[in-house]
Amino acid sequence: MMGADEIRELTEEELEEEIARAEKEIFRLKYRKAYQELENPALLNTRRKDLARLKTIRRERELVAQAEGGENR
Repeated sequence: MMGADEIRELTEEELEEEIARAEKEIFRLKYRKAYQELENPALLNTRRKDLARLKTIRRERELVAQAEGGENR
């Protein structure tokens, strides 16, 4: 699990890679949950929260970029 401070230190490319990795892991966990019992059921919720945190910080960066772009006009 990554904290928000750790995520903010990532570059744009690393952030996108982490988002893709989290989405793939959530898919795998959901699949395994449907067909067999998970050894740690709380892991699915944890990864969902991680993905939400990653996407939130990506959106923060988008808003900052928009605000900076608007000031130059």
